[in-house]
Amino acid sequence: MGTLITLGILAAIALIIVFWVIGVYNRLVDLRNRFKNAFSQIDVQLKRRYDLIPNLVETAKAYLKHERETLEAVIAARNSAQNCRTTRGCQSG
Repeated sequence: MGTLITLGILAAIALIIVFWVIGVYNRLVDLRNRFKNAFSQIDVQLKRRYDLIPNLVETAKAYLKHERETLEAVIAARNSAQNCRTTRGCQSG
């Protein structure tokens, strides 16, 4: 009867160890999957940013064109004012 109880206790301990090992393995698999998912999300975000670069370049080009036109208009107005000042022959209008 004593050996039967000892075997039962050993079997229970073995089952606890087996379930613990299974739990640890499942946790490691879960962590690996979270790791892979996190890196795939980073890849997705980097791809989105990369895809937005042409839009940013086009926006910058349009802004530079506007700035160039504004600068040329300011330069023309300054030159016109300078000419009026030196020749004293400006007409308003």
